[in-house]
Amino acid sequence: MTTFKKDIFGGAIIAVPGRGLKGEMTVPGDKSISHRAVMLGSIASGITEVTGFLEGEDNLSTIGAFRAMGIGIDLQKDSRIDAGNSGTTTRLITGLLSAQPFFSVITGDASLRKRPMKRVVEPLSLMGASISGRNNGNNLPLAISGRKLKGITCKTPIASAQLKSALMLAGIYAEGETVIEEPEKSRDHTERMLCLFGADVRTDKNSVSVRSTNELIGCKIEVPGDISSAAFFVVGAMISPASALLIRGVGVNLTRTGIIDVLRKMGGTVEVQNERVASGEPVADLLVKTSRLKGTEVSGAELLPAIDEFPIICVAAAFSEGTTRITGARELRVKESDRIAAMSEALSRVGVRNAELPDGIVIEGVGSASIKGGKIESHGDHRIAMSLAMAALRSDEGVEIDGASSVDVSFPGFFDQLKRVRVS
Repeated sequence: MTTFKKDIFGGAIIAVPGRGLKGEMTVPGDKSISHRAVMLGSIASGITEVTGFLEGEDNLSTIGAFRAMGIGIDLQKDSRIDAGNSGTTTRLITGLLSAQPFFSVITGDASLRKRPMKRVVEPLSLMGASISGRNNGNNLPLAISGRKLKGITCKTPIASAQLKSALMLAGIYAEGETVIEEPEKSRDHTERMLCLFGADVRTDKNSVSVRSTNELIGCKIEVPGDISSAAFFVVGAMISPASALLIRGVGVNLTRTGIIDVLRKMGGTVEVQNERVASGEPVADLLVKTSRLKGTEVSGAELLPAIDEFPIICVAAAFSEGTTRITGARELRVKESDRIAAMSEALSRVGVRNAELPDGIVIEGVGSASIKGGKIESHGDHRIAMSLAMAALRSDEGVEIDGASSVDVSFPGFFDQLKRVRVS
């Protein structure tokens, strides 16, 4: 098989085998940074110019949310906001709306309405927020009556950039100081960007504080390529023969480069070149070559900065020599899909032995062998769809991915990019 085949009615795509990934490419802008650029630019004075913005479905949901609130038109309207499938939009904007002088409602699609929100609602309530929702505020829709807030010191039970960011966005409006202490340091895009806009933010190891800020000032934001999107091509190049792929302009924030650390631990060859800083964020080019991967253990703090990359780490493990054990991923049970169960099912269907754990998975790698391929269900999860497309590079029959249109959530044009750099 030498071409991609698409079922335009069912959203299914057959991803095909390949002999390697070669050439140069870029990936779409960082999803997390794009969310924050829209949010902070919307509440800042003056013009905020954003280049490299990711026009994926989740980020367009954030734009839609602020348009619904009348940004640039009328901020006094009550607002009903549809966050689509975006948990980031929902959790961050809940913090922001808690301090605004109007009533608003946030809802989303069927998947998002099942995801837990109490981890954000409870600490915001301690700041004085008035938020109600289904199941005692744990599920959408959420109704928010904006009011004056007070700063608090919050020790979060888990390291979560979404939770931390929600509290910080509430904190820039709250009286006094808001301090968030995490058990481990989560990604810090919000801290970096708030500083660019002029907020009073201070960091110390796993703690960050923000004080009430009278005004944020619009600025220019250059969004780097999303390392979570690059990760699919990094692993695809490593597991397929005769690969040499250069991915330009990727964000390499240390809170996000866990995927590189994990892959290097497995024996992966990836060189970080041309390091620089853009809009407060570190950026570099990644040169990736075919690698002989070995099974390993990934857990706890080691997994945290690579938590979004769990599905593609599973694919790397599938083509490693020996056994890989991944633990500490319990939160992935409540993402766009149950990513642990979904990846276990998908790997089994294409012939990779594995065992599901309560908080992870054990995978028996096939080493230098190929997988049989087959039909898998992505469960509407963009990261699972893209991960299995990379697994198809080392398959006998290709992999038919049902629900592949979900990739537009974070990587519009993904299959076109793959076709362009794939050696047939």
